[in-house]
Amino acid sequence: MDFSRGRREDYPEINLIPFIDILLVIVIFLAVSTTYARFAELKISLPTSSAEQTPSQPKQIEVAVAESGRYQIDSIAVADASIDELAAALKAAAGTQNDPVVVINADARATHQSVVNVMEAARRVGLTRITFATQINP
Repeated sequence: MDFSRGRREDYPEINLIPFIDILLVIVIFLAVSTTYARFAELKISLPTSSAEQTPSQPKQIEVAVAESGRYQIDSIAVADASIDELAAALKAAAGTQNDPVVVINADARATHQSVVNVMEAARRVGLTRITFATQINP
């Protein structure tokens, strides 16, 4: 006997559109009412400066030292490898700049004397700010 002939079983249906609308209103309310203070917890007083100009970066003179002992100063090859020639090339590369930085890019297999020659040439022309470029191992 089938007594459910005239009856259909309906499942309850939930409409999600009003629920999504309410959530969007809540999100908008939170976004508008939230303060985005960077230092909300810590009250600090930053110092002031009277300087109007920011100090400019000093000029860099790039000196490359190859494994074979050849030199390049600012991508210009130095013909003679003597200290006097290096000093003249460094002085020309410095131009009228006050105290430029000499960056020595030496090959890992370059001789120690090759690097010392660059340092001596820089000393002779009065360039005292010398740094070395290295490679970071991963």
